[in-house]
Amino acid sequence: MRRWGLTIPLSGLPLTAHRELVERLPDLGYTDAWTSETAGADGFSPLLLAAQWAPRLRLGTAIVPVYTRGPGLLAMSAATLADVAPGGFVLGIGASSPVIVSNWNAAEFARPFARTRDTLRFLRSALAGEKVTAEYETFSVEKFRLERVPDPAPAIMLAALRPGMLALAAREADGAITNWLAAGDVPKVRAALGPDIELVARIFVCPTEDREAARAIGRLMISSYLTVPVYAAFHDWLGRGELLAPMRRAWAEGARKAANAAIPDEVVDDLVVHGSPAECREKIQAYVDNGLDTPVIALAGQIDDPVRLVTALAPG
Repeated sequence: MRRWGLTIPLSGLPLTAHRELVERLPDLGYTDAWTSETAGADGFSPLLLAAQWAPRLRLGTAIVPVYTRGPGLLAMSAATLADVAPGGFVLGIGASSPVIVSNWNAAEFARPFARTRDTLRFLRSALAGEKVTAEYETFSVEKFRLERVPDPAPAIMLAALRPGMLALAAREADGAITNWLAAGDVPKVRAALGPDIELVARIFVCPTEDREAARAIGRLMISSYLTVPVYAAFHDWLGRGELLAPMRRAWAEGARKAANAAIPDEVVDDLVVHGSPAECREKIQAYVDNGLDTPVIALAGQIDDPVRLVTALAPG
């Protein structure tokens, strides 16, 4: 099945004002709606609404952190969504980042690979209705059992940027979720993941033919994200470290404008899709042609007419 996803909610549009847009998505050719969780809407609430407005959509979190909810609460949140959208919900979990986990949520960002692995294993048991008493490496649980067990249990995917987490996703999860990669990077990620497991990627899309405006938006986003250690390591692995080194140095020195200016045009053009809607669709399709299963559009920049843009970016 050909998949084509959209990130919700859209910036600047109240949650309740999304109804008309979300209802139209399946008829436009969209198969999926995915959320994120940083400092805006939480990862679950927009999907509860979308489940009522467009039951044909597959719904997913990309991603909710494994640190900011206790294991039991995370299982309850996932079970609630799976109950509302039976067979149509994907729980995407991941380590997130020290800023979100520690600076904003007062939790310790420690041993991210182990914590993600342990949470995945706990969730497999809990969402199957088992009573869980277990000593994991990073936490312990005693006599937890869901009162409302979802049927079927939701698929679980892992946020994965590098070979270790991609291999864990291939061994124990139902898919891998990544972002901040170019179409040309997909074969390397796919090779590390393997051929037989779903690969989802959020793709940042700025649908404008004003190239310089799109690049300005892209530079602000890239300097904010790719200076985070996990993303810096990801792009070192992808072979982009040397190109991004001047940005990183300027950022570390507190020179934000210089950091933005140091990002080469070729990096912005690789990582942020821009152009006319038709050009954007072609560039998104290039990710699929290179081995991506599920592209998830994330609109970037000022969105004056979201319904028009989402319609224009539909797969056709």
